[in-house]
Amino acid sequence: MAEWFYIGHYGQLGPLTRDQISELIEGGVIARETYVWKSGMTDWLPADKIPELGQSFSVIDPFVAPPPPPGSPPKPMSQLAPRQYAGSPSLAPMPQGYQSTPQQYYSGLRSDKSRTLAGILNLFLPGVGRIYLGYAAIGALQIVVSIFTCGLGLLWPFIDGIIILAGGIKLDGYGRQLAD
Repeated sequence: MAEWFYIGHYGQLGPLTRDQISELIEGGVIARETYVWKSGMTDWLPADKIPELGQSFSVIDPFVAPPPPPGSPPKPMSQLAPRQYAGSPSLAPMPQGYQSTPQQYYSGLRSDKSRTLAGILNLFLPGVGRIYLGYAAIGALQIVVSIFTCGLGLLWPFIDGIIILAGGIKLDGYGRQLAD
């Protein structure tokens, strides 16, 4: 029976079954400090404070690199590979080549979507540029407004296309940094 909820990066998610919660814990989506709730609980609690879920965390131990063999000099930080943490991403070292802005760190990837193409699409096909970027709701709304206002609503997607071309939109709908 699906009765579990948790607070993720995109807000409250659920209802989920106990098995689904266990899979998310194993996959590192739900960390020890992630707030969870199910019916019957009075308040949201960190996942490791709930006895039923606490045993799922005992199976999963974070990766710890073995110590270097005796006598070998330690590697400089620049040569170490980034470690994967199931917990807070603020503890993990930044991957090489990334700036230290939070949006880039959380996304971890650059988008395959082009800002230029999205802006041109939105100028000539109202809403299509936003849909291309992954903002389907905004794109659909721009299309509907353009159709039902007999052309008066074309101003919004036109201005939005200019904003996209000028670099006002930095992330695609999935939180990845747009390519130029």
